[in-house]
Amino acid sequence: MPRHTCGNSSGGRGTRESVVPCRDKLLAPFKIVLINKYFLYFIKSFLAPCSASLGPQIKRALSTTPCRQLNSSEGWLSKLLHVRKIEPGKDSHSRLLSDTEIVYELQIHDVKPDAVQPYLRGYESYCQLLQSKAPDCELIGSWQVVIGDQDQYLHIWRFKQGWRSAHGSINVCNTDADLVKLHADEAKHLRARQNQYMLPFSFWGNPEPKHHGGMYEIRSYVLKPGTMIEWGNNWARGINFRRANAVAGFFSQIGQLYMVHHIWTYKDLHARKEIREDNWRKPGWDECVAYTVPLIREMRSRWMRPTDFSPLK
Repeated sequence: MPRHTCGNSSGGRGTRESVVPCRDKLLAPFKIVLINKYFLYFIKSFLAPCSASLGPQIKRALSTTPCRQLNSSEGWLSKLLHVRKIEPGKDSHSRLLSDTEIVYELQIHDVKPDAVQPYLRGYESYCQLLQSKAPDCELIGSWQVVIGDQDQYLHIWRFKQGWRSAHGSINVCNTDADLVKLHADEAKHLRARQNQYMLPFSFWGNPEPKHHGGMYEIRSYVLKPGTMIEWGNNWARGINFRRANAVAGFFSQIGQLYMVHHIWTYKDLHARKEIREDNWRKPGWDECVAYTVPLIREMRSRWMRPTDFSPLK
């Protein structure tokens, strides 16, 4: 019997190679579907480690619609490939990652090398006066950078009533004559200054005044936009490996955005080395690092000592 083909069977030499059998043409769409299904399986397997939950207080930032709910007007290819609709998140990062209304401010002051002592005396007076005039405003920690940016000082303030307290403290600083004068005197001793308003990660908790009796390290990360939830997912598990040395963890709300600060305490540099090396021997810590490093755009570390008037020692 003659062989049925989809092409023209007439012609001279080479016709046999140019003709595609009908069965190959009929099976082509199914091959495409099979390839796409394997591609989707690979993508799901690659993204699986990032699906861990932050805990009961964390809701899904994204929700999906099952295939059976897709409108019948959608194309047959979408149904065959199990395409799902992704809806926008229902909550902000601040609600997903923090379970408190308390707001924190990080102040970073670059001091002139020959003005360190007058700067410290003036800032201590400023702290005492501000806390007396704005009771909801509280100094949590004050440090001098030893390794990193030389002649730099970091201060962290807490506003107990959240944004209401933060706004109130700004008004007091701008209207109280004594505070305005202290602020002007402080500026004479500085090369530069900046600040950020932050929220604490819920899995770190709020830092409290305490005498640790050692040194401090603040590790600051600028993340890629859109990765804050994934960072929180992984560190909600990773913090359990380093709880003994953890002091505080914050993420920025105003100022440099997508910025994270982790504060740790150690007895000295040698203790820091041993503790960090020991963490790598704990199963699971390497996964936390592997999943978070790709999220980072920029990072830095500062080794610090507390000032004499710092509540965190």
